[in-house]
Amino acid sequence: FISQALEEMKLPPRFETMLVTPRRELSVQLTFLKDNNEIVTFNAYRVQHDNARGPYKGGIRYHPQCDLDDVRSLASLMTWKTAVMDIPFGGAKGGVTVDPSTLTYNELEKLTRKLVHSFRGVIGPHCDIPAPDMNTGANEMAWFFDEYSKYMGFSPAVVTGKPVNLHGSLGREAATGRGVFYAVRNLLDHEGAGAVQGKAFVIQGFGNVGSWAAKLISDHGGKVVCISDINGALFHDDGLEVHRLYDFVSEGGKITDFDQKGSRAIPADDIFTVDCDVFIPAALGAVIDAQVARTMNCKYIVEAANGPTRPDGDEVLNSRGIKVLPDIYANGGGVAVSYMEWVQNLQEFTWSEQEVNEKLEAKMSSSFSNIWKTHAEKKVTLRTAAFMLALNRVLQARQMRGFA
Repeated sequence: FISQALEEMKLPPRFETMLVTPRRELSVQLTFLKDNNEIVTFNAYRVQHDNARGPYKGGIRYHPQCDLDDVRSLASLMTWKTAVMDIPFGGAKGGVTVDPSTLTYNELEKLTRKLVHSFRGVIGPHCDIPAPDMNTGANEMAWFFDEYSKYMGFSPAVVTGKPVNLHGSLGREAATGRGVFYAVRNLLDHEGAGAVQGKAFVIQGFGNVGSWAAKLISDHGGKVVCISDINGALFHDDGLEVHRLYDFVSEGGKITDFDQKGSRAIPADDIFTVDCDVFIPAALGAVIDAQVARTMNCKYIVEAANGPTRPDGDEVLNSRGIKVLPDIYANGGGVAVSYMEWVQNLQEFTWSEQEVNEKLEAKMSSSFSNIWKTHAEKKVTLRTAAFMLALNRVLQARQMRGFA
Protein backbone atom coordinates (compact mmCIF):
# COMPACT_ATOMS: atom_id res chain seq x y z
CA PHE A 1 0.00 0.00 0.00
CA ILE A 2 2.83 2.40 0.85
CA SER A 3 4.60 1.56 -2.42
CA GLN A 4 1.45 2.52 -4.38
CA ALA A 5 1.39 5.93 -2.67
CA LEU A 6 5.14 6.42 -3.21
CA GLU A 7 4.69 5.56 -6.88
CA GLU A 8 1.97 8.23 -7.23
CA MET A 9 4.16 10.79 -5.45
CA LYS A 10 7.17 10.05 -7.72
CA LEU A 11 9.69 10.69 -4.93
CA PRO A 12 13.45 10.21 -5.40
CA PRO A 13 14.61 6.78 -4.09
CA ARG A 14 16.62 8.40 -1.26
CA PHE A 15 13.42 9.85 0.24
CA GLU A 16 11.62 6.51 -0.06
CA THR A 17 14.38 4.75 1.92
CA MET A 18 14.37 7.47 4.56
CA LEU A 19 10.59 7.30 5.02
CA VAL A 20 10.35 3.53 5.49
CA THR A 21 13.48 2.93 7.61
CA PRO A 22 12.96 2.95 11.43
CA ARG A 23 15.03 5.36 13.53
CA ARG A 24 15.69 2.87 16.35
CA GLU A 25 15.01 -0.79 17.14
CA LEU A 26 15.43 -2.11 20.67
CA SER A 27 15.44 -5.80 21.69
CA VAL A 28 15.65 -6.81 25.35
CA GLN A 29 15.19 -9.91 27.50
CA LEU A 30 12.89 -9.76 30.51
CA THR A 31 13.79 -12.22 33.27
CA PHE A 32 11.82 -12.61 36.49
CA LEU A 33 10.81 -15.11 39.16
CA LYS A 34 7.36 -16.68 38.75
CA ASP A 35 5.04 -17.37 41.68
CA ASN A 36 6.19 -21.01 41.70
CA ASN A 37 9.88 -19.91 41.97
CA GLU A 38 10.57 -20.78 38.31
CA ILE A 39 12.85 -18.30 36.49
CA VAL A 40 11.50 -17.30 33.06
CA THR A 41 12.81 -15.07 30.26
CA PHE A 42 10.77 -13.35 27.55
CA ASN A 43 11.90 -11.35 24.49
CA ALA A 44 10.61 -7.77 24.22
CA TYR A 45 10.87 -5.19 21.45
CA ARG A 46 10.36 -1.47 20.88
CA VAL A 47 10.65 -0.05 17.37
CA GLN A 48 10.71 3.75 17.06
CA HIS A 49 9.95 4.40 13.41
CA ASP A 50 9.76 8.18 13.02
CA ASN A 51 9.61 11.25 15.28
CA ALA A 52 9.79 14.08 12.74
CA ARG A 53 6.30 15.33 13.65
CA GLY A 54 6.47 14.74 17.42
CA PRO A 55 7.27 12.13 20.10
CA TYR A 56 7.05 8.47 19.15
CA LYS A 57 3.60 6.98 19.85
CA GLY A 58 2.36 3.42 19.77
CA GLY A 59 1.00 0.53 21.79
CA ILE A 60 2.64 -2.41 23.56
CA ARG A 61 1.21 -5.87 22.91
CA TYR A 62 1.61 -9.17 24.76
CA HIS A 63 1.31 -12.03 22.26
CA PRO A 64 3.04 -15.40 21.75
CA GLN A 65 3.56 -14.72 18.01
CA CYS A 66 4.96 -11.22 18.51
CA ASP A 67 8.35 -10.74 16.84
CA LEU A 68 10.56 -7.91 15.60
CA ASP A 69 9.18 -7.97 12.03
CA ASP A 70 5.62 -7.72 13.35
CA VAL A 71 6.49 -4.80 15.64
CA ARG A 72 8.47 -3.07 12.89
CA SER A 73 5.54 -3.06 10.44
CA LEU A 74 3.10 -1.87 13.11
CA ALA A 75 5.47 0.96 14.13
CA SER A 76 5.49 2.17 10.53
CA LEU A 77 1.68 2.03 10.44
CA MET A 78 1.53 4.26 13.54
CA THR A 79 3.67 6.90 11.81
CA TRP A 80 1.20 7.11 8.92
CA LYS A 81 -1.82 6.96 11.25
CA THR A 82 -0.72 9.92 13.40
CA ALA A 83 0.25 11.85 10.25
CA VAL A 84 -3.04 11.27 8.41
CA MET A 85 -4.94 12.26 11.59
CA ASP A 86 -2.67 15.34 11.83
CA ILE A 87 -1.74 14.57 15.44
CA PRO A 88 1.71 15.84 16.55
CA PHE A 89 3.17 12.39 17.21
CA GLY A 90 5.45 10.03 15.35
CA GLY A 91 5.12 6.25 15.17
CA ALA A 92 6.38 3.41 17.37
CA LYS A 93 5.29 -0.03 18.56
CA GLY A 94 6.30 -2.46 21.26
CA GLY A 95 5.67 -6.04 22.15
CA VAL A 96 6.57 -8.98 24.37
CA THR A 97 6.65 -12.55 23.03
CA VAL A 98 4.44 -14.07 25.72
CA ASP A 99 1.06 -15.75 26.10
CA PRO A 100 -0.43 -13.62 28.90
CA SER A 101 -3.04 -16.28 29.69
CA THR A 102 -0.23 -18.45 31.10
CA LEU A 103 0.75 -15.80 33.67
CA THR A 104 -0.94 -14.89 36.94
CA TYR A 105 -2.03 -11.32 37.71
CA ASN A 106 1.04 -10.90 39.92
CA GLU A 107 3.34 -12.24 37.17
CA LEU A 108 1.85 -9.85 34.60
CA GLU A 109 2.65 -6.97 36.92
CA LYS A 110 6.24 -8.21 37.33
CA LEU A 111 6.59 -8.55 33.55
CA THR A 112 5.26 -5.02 32.94
CA ARG A 113 7.53 -3.45 35.56
CA LYS A 114 10.55 -5.31 34.09
CA LEU A 115 9.59 -3.90 30.70
CA VAL A 116 9.61 -0.34 32.06
CA HIS A 117 12.98 -0.97 33.70
CA SER A 118 14.43 -2.04 30.31
CA PHE A 119 12.78 0.70 28.22
CA ARG A 120 12.95 3.68 30.58
CA GLY A 121 16.00 5.15 28.84
CA VAL A 122 14.20 5.52 25.50
CA ILE A 123 10.64 6.38 26.57
CA GLY A 124 9.17 9.45 28.28
CA PRO A 125 6.39 12.06 28.04
CA HIS A 126 8.34 14.09 25.46
CA CYS A 127 10.16 11.21 23.78
CA ASP A 128 8.04 8.06 23.34
CA ILE A 129 4.56 7.50 24.79
CA PRO A 130 3.33 3.85 24.85
CA ALA A 131 -0.32 2.77 25.06
CA PRO A 132 -2.37 -0.44 25.37
CA ASP A 133 -2.55 -2.85 22.45
CA MET A 134 -3.38 -6.53 21.99
CA ASN A 135 -3.75 -8.25 25.41
CA THR A 136 -2.77 -5.11 27.34
CA GLY A 137 -5.08 -2.55 28.94
CA ALA A 138 -5.59 -0.04 31.72
CA ASN A 139 -4.00 -2.28 34.38
CA GLU A 140 -0.72 -2.59 32.48
CA MET A 141 -0.67 1.16 31.79
CA ALA A 142 -1.20 1.91 35.51
CA TRP A 143 1.77 -0.31 36.42
CA PHE A 144 3.80 1.29 33.62
CA PHE A 145 3.05 4.81 34.87
CA ASP A 146 3.82 3.85 38.48
CA GLU A 147 7.13 2.11 37.68
CA TYR A 148 8.34 4.91 35.42
CA SER A 149 7.41 7.50 38.07
CA LYS A 150 9.62 5.68 40.61
CA TYR A 151 12.65 6.48 38.45
CA MET A 152 11.69 9.82 36.90
CA GLY A 153 9.19 11.42 39.31
CA PHE A 154 5.44 11.88 38.82
CA SER A 155 4.87 11.29 35.08
CA PRO A 156 1.27 10.41 34.13
CA ALA A 157 1.92 11.53 30.52
CA VAL A 158 4.42 8.69 29.95
CA VAL A 159 1.59 6.37 28.78
CA THR A 160 -2.00 6.74 27.61
CA GLY A 161 -4.92 4.37 28.10
CA LYS A 162 -4.66 4.55 31.90
CA PRO A 163 -7.67 4.00 34.19
CA VAL A 164 -9.92 7.08 34.27
CA ASN A 165 -9.41 7.52 38.02
CA LEU A 166 -5.64 7.34 37.56
CA HIS A 167 -5.10 10.21 35.10
CA GLY A 168 -6.85 8.49 32.18
CA SER A 169 -9.23 10.33 29.85
CA LEU A 170 -13.00 10.17 29.77
CA GLY A 171 -14.17 8.86 26.40
CA ARG A 172 -11.02 6.79 25.79
CA GLU A 173 -12.73 3.39 26.05
CA ALA A 174 -15.24 4.21 23.29
CA ALA A 175 -12.85 6.34 21.22
CA THR A 176 -11.87 3.89 18.44
CA GLY A 177 -15.44 2.63 17.93
CA ARG A 178 -16.82 6.18 18.07
CA GLY A 179 -14.19 7.22 15.52
CA VAL A 180 -15.33 4.38 13.23
CA PHE A 181 -18.91 5.69 13.45
CA TYR A 182 -17.77 9.23 12.54
CA ALA A 183 -15.71 7.75 9.67
CA VAL A 184 -18.78 5.92 8.30
CA ARG A 185 -20.89 9.07 8.56
CA ASN A 186 -18.26 11.20 6.80
CA LEU A 187 -17.88 8.66 3.97
CA LEU A 188 -21.63 8.38 3.33
CA ASP A 189 -21.96 12.16 3.42
CA HIS A 190 -19.14 12.82 0.92
CA GLU A 191 -20.42 10.04 -1.34
CA GLY A 192 -23.85 11.68 -1.42
CA ALA A 193 -25.31 8.46 -0.03
CA GLY A 194 -27.28 10.14 2.75
CA ALA A 195 -27.34 9.51 6.48
CA VAL A 196 -26.57 6.40 8.54
CA GLN A 197 -30.31 6.00 9.19
CA GLY A 198 -31.86 3.14 7.23
CA LYS A 199 -28.56 1.78 5.91
CA ALA A 200 -27.67 -1.89 6.41
CA PHE A 201 -24.41 -2.68 8.23
CA VAL A 202 -22.41 -5.87 8.78
CA ILE A 203 -19.78 -5.91 11.53
CA GLN A 204 -17.12 -8.58 11.83
CA GLY A 205 -15.89 -8.56 15.44
CA PHE A 206 -17.83 -7.64 18.58
CA GLY A 207 -15.01 -6.64 20.92
CA ASN A 208 -14.41 -3.11 22.17
CA VAL A 209 -14.25 -1.45 18.72
CA GLY A 210 -16.96 -3.47 16.97
CA SER A 211 -19.44 -3.23 19.85
CA TRP A 212 -19.09 0.54 20.26
CA ALA A 213 -19.40 1.10 16.50
CA ALA A 214 -22.48 -1.16 16.39
CA LYS A 215 -24.16 0.61 19.32
CA LEU A 216 -23.59 4.09 17.86
CA ILE A 217 -24.77 3.03 14.39
CA SER A 218 -27.90 1.51 15.93
CA ASP A 219 -28.50 4.65 18.05
CA HIS A 220 -28.47 6.75 14.85
CA GLY A 221 -31.00 4.59 12.99
CA GLY A 222 -28.66 2.24 11.15
CA LYS A 223 -29.65 -1.43 10.76
CA VAL A 224 -26.91 -3.77 11.96
CA VAL A 225 -28.10 -6.88 10.11
CA CYS A 226 -25.18 -9.19 10.96
CA ILE A 227 -22.51 -9.38 13.67
CA SER A 228 -19.85 -12.04 14.20
CA ASP A 229 -17.23 -12.97 16.78
CA ILE A 230 -15.08 -16.05 17.47
CA ASN A 231 -18.21 -18.10 18.31
CA GLY A 232 -20.01 -17.51 15.00
CA ALA A 233 -22.31 -14.96 13.37
CA LEU A 234 -25.89 -13.78 13.94
CA PHE A 235 -28.13 -12.40 11.19
CA HIS A 236 -31.44 -10.54 11.21
CA ASP A 237 -33.08 -8.99 8.12
CA ASP A 238 -34.49 -6.00 10.01
CA GLY A 239 -31.48 -5.39 12.23
CA LEU A 240 -30.24 -6.89 15.49
CA GLU A 241 -31.05 -5.44 18.92
CA VAL A 242 -27.46 -4.34 19.43
CA HIS A 243 -27.63 -3.02 23.01
CA ARG A 244 -29.41 -6.14 24.25
CA LEU A 245 -26.94 -8.34 22.35
CA TYR A 246 -24.01 -6.47 23.91
CA ASP A 247 -25.41 -7.01 27.44
CA PHE A 248 -25.95 -10.72 26.65
CA VAL A 249 -22.37 -11.23 25.38
CA SER A 250 -20.91 -9.15 28.25
CA GLU A 251 -22.53 -11.55 30.71
CA GLY A 252 -20.78 -14.51 29.06
CA GLY A 253 -23.39 -15.54 26.49
CA LYS A 254 -22.44 -16.76 23.01
CA ILE A 255 -23.47 -14.47 20.19
CA THR A 256 -25.13 -17.42 18.38
CA ASP A 257 -27.29 -18.19 21.45
CA PHE A 258 -28.86 -14.72 21.55
CA ASP A 259 -32.65 -14.86 21.53
CA GLN A 260 -34.23 -12.36 19.14
CA LYS A 261 -37.31 -13.27 17.14
CA GLY A 262 -36.41 -13.62 13.47
CA SER A 263 -32.65 -13.85 14.02
CA ARG A 264 -30.62 -16.86 12.94
CA ALA A 265 -27.07 -18.09 13.42
CA ILE A 266 -24.91 -18.45 10.31
CA PRO A 267 -21.32 -19.73 9.83
CA ALA A 268 -18.79 -17.01 10.68
CA ASP A 269 -17.25 -17.06 7.17
CA ASP A 270 -20.65 -16.38 5.57
CA ILE A 271 -20.61 -12.86 7.02
CA PHE A 272 -18.62 -11.64 4.01
CA THR A 273 -21.40 -12.56 1.59
CA VAL A 274 -24.24 -10.84 3.49
CA ASP A 275 -25.91 -8.09 1.44
CA CYS A 276 -25.35 -4.66 3.07
CA ASP A 277 -24.43 -1.04 2.43
CA VAL A 278 -21.37 -0.92 4.71
CA PHE A 279 -19.13 -3.79 5.83
CA ILE A 280 -16.96 -3.10 8.91
CA PRO A 281 -14.13 -5.57 9.62
CA ALA A 282 -13.35 -4.98 13.32
CA ALA A 283 -11.51 -8.16 14.27
CA LEU A 284 -8.38 -9.70 12.74
CA GLY A 285 -5.96 -8.52 10.07
CA ALA A 286 -5.64 -10.01 6.56
CA VAL A 287 -9.19 -11.46 6.43
CA ILE A 288 -10.18 -10.03 3.02
CA ASP A 289 -8.11 -11.70 0.30
CA ALA A 290 -8.90 -11.85 -3.44
CA GLN A 291 -11.18 -14.88 -3.02
CA VAL A 292 -13.24 -13.25 -0.24
CA ALA A 293 -13.31 -9.89 -2.05
CA ARG A 294 -15.01 -11.50 -5.07
CA THR A 295 -17.91 -12.72 -2.90
CA MET A 296 -18.63 -9.52 -0.93
CA ASN A 297 -22.05 -7.83 -1.33
CA CYS A 298 -21.44 -4.32 0.02
CA LYS A 299 -20.96 -0.82 -1.37
CA TYR A 300 -18.39 0.36 1.17
CA ILE A 301 -15.83 -1.16 3.54
CA VAL A 302 -14.68 0.78 6.61
CA GLU A 303 -11.58 -0.81 8.14
CA ALA A 304 -11.96 -0.74 11.93
CA ALA A 305 -9.32 -3.48 12.39
CA ASN A 306 -5.62 -3.04 11.58
CA GLY A 307 -4.82 -4.32 8.08
CA PRO A 308 -7.97 -6.40 7.43
CA THR A 309 -7.58 -6.18 3.62
CA ARG A 310 -4.73 -7.94 1.83
CA PRO A 311 -3.22 -6.21 -1.26
CA ASP A 312 -4.73 -8.82 -3.63
CA GLY A 313 -8.13 -8.33 -1.98
CA ASP A 314 -7.82 -4.56 -2.28
CA GLU A 315 -7.17 -4.90 -6.01
CA VAL A 316 -10.35 -6.96 -6.49
CA LEU A 317 -12.45 -4.56 -4.39
CA ASN A 318 -11.20 -1.58 -6.43
CA SER A 319 -11.99 -3.37 -9.71
CA ARG A 320 -15.52 -4.09 -8.43
CA GLY A 321 -16.08 -0.43 -7.44
CA ILE A 322 -16.33 -1.14 -3.70
CA LYS A 323 -14.87 1.86 -1.86
CA VAL A 324 -12.53 1.07 1.04
CA LEU A 325 -11.92 3.57 3.83
CA PRO A 326 -8.46 2.57 5.13
CA ASP A 327 -7.53 1.61 8.68
CA ILE A 328 -4.97 4.39 9.14
CA TYR A 329 -7.90 6.81 9.16
CA ALA A 330 -10.95 4.71 10.09
CA ASN A 331 -9.57 3.44 13.41
CA GLY A 332 -7.68 6.65 14.19
CA GLY A 333 -10.14 7.65 16.93
CA GLY A 334 -8.11 5.73 19.49
CA VAL A 335 -4.86 7.59 18.87
CA ALA A 336 -6.75 10.91 18.65
CA VAL A 337 -8.14 10.49 22.18
CA SER A 338 -4.76 9.13 23.36
CA TYR A 339 -3.34 12.47 22.25
CA MET A 340 -6.07 14.25 24.24
CA GLU A 341 -5.20 12.17 27.33
CA TRP A 342 -1.52 13.14 26.92
CA VAL A 343 -2.43 16.84 26.62
CA GLN A 344 -4.64 16.66 29.73
CA ASN A 345 -1.81 14.97 31.67
CA LEU A 346 0.73 17.63 30.63
CA GLN A 347 -1.69 20.42 31.60
CA GLU A 348 -2.78 18.57 34.77
CA PHE A 349 -6.33 19.38 33.73
CA THR A 350 -9.35 17.16 32.97
CA TRP A 351 -11.83 17.59 30.12
CA SER A 352 -15.44 16.38 30.25
CA GLU A 353 -16.50 13.41 28.12
CA GLN A 354 -18.57 15.76 25.97
CA GLU A 355 -15.50 17.93 25.26
CA VAL A 356 -13.46 14.86 24.32
CA ASN A 357 -16.18 13.54 21.98
CA GLU A 358 -16.65 16.94 20.33
CA LYS A 359 -12.89 17.26 19.73
CA LEU A 360 -12.79 13.70 18.34
CA GLU A 361 -15.69 14.42 15.96
CA ALA A 362 -13.96 17.58 14.69
CA LYS A 363 -10.65 15.72 14.21
CA MET A 364 -12.30 12.83 12.30
CA SER A 365 -14.15 15.31 10.06
CA SER A 366 -11.14 17.49 9.21
CA SER A 367 -8.92 14.45 8.56
CA PHE A 368 -11.51 12.91 6.23
CA SER A 369 -11.91 16.17 4.30
CA ASN A 370 -8.16 16.22 3.60
CA ILE A 371 -8.16 12.58 2.43
CA TRP A 372 -11.20 13.20 0.22
CA LYS A 373 -9.57 16.27 -1.33
CA THR A 374 -6.48 14.23 -2.34
CA HIS A 375 -8.73 11.36 -3.53
CA ALA A 376 -10.70 13.74 -5.78
CA GLU A 377 -7.77 15.80 -7.07
CA LYS A 378 -5.33 12.95 -7.77
CA LYS A 379 -7.98 10.42 -8.93
CA VAL A 380 -6.62 7.74 -6.60
CA THR A 381 -8.29 5.37 -4.13
CA LEU A 382 -9.08 6.55 -0.61
CA ARG A 383 -6.31 4.28 0.72
CA THR A 384 -3.67 5.67 -1.62
CA ALA A 385 -4.90 9.22 -0.88
CA ALA A 386 -4.54 8.64 2.88
CA PHE A 387 -1.00 7.24 2.52
CA MET A 388 0.01 10.07 0.15
CA LEU A 389 -1.23 12.63 2.67
CA ALA A 390 0.62 10.91 5.53
CA LEU A 391 3.88 10.39 3.63
CA ASN A 392 3.88 13.99 2.45
CA ARG A 393 3.36 15.35 5.98
CA VAL A 394 6.19 13.25 7.41
CA LEU A 395 8.52 14.15 4.51
CA GLN A 396 7.76 17.87 4.91
CA ALA A 397 8.51 17.69 8.64
CA ARG A 398 11.79 15.85 7.96
CA GLN A 399 12.82 18.42 5.35
CA MET A 400 11.94 21.42 7.50
CA ARG A 401 13.88 20.02 10.48
CA GLY A 402 16.92 19.37 8.27
CA PHE A 403 19.19 16.38 7.88
CA ALA A 404 22.38 17.64 9.55
